[in-house]
Amino acid sequence: MSRMSSLWRTGTATASSIIGLVIQVTVNGRAHSFERPVNVRDLLEHLEMAGRKVAVERNGEIVPKGLHRETLVENGDALEIVVAVGGG
Repeated sequence: MSRMSSLWRTGTATASSIIGLVIQVTVNGRAHSFERPVNVRDLLEHLEMAGRKVAVERNGEIVPKGLHRETLVENGDALEIVVAVGGG
């Protein structure tokens, strides 16, 4: 018997146990999906913004740089990321 049919038969099947977890977030107005939990630092790496001077806002609240590793991005989050540009 397959794992899926076993889960359905025992009544323990959920959408995430069959198709996997999908986290959907909006970053600067664009939709992004992830199949595993990510923190703000991972998100910045994914967006090729790691190492740049950025300000991150998550659901209207600023995420301090010191908390990027421990702040998980959750399903439905709205993030705004602004890159600092130097010049004169």
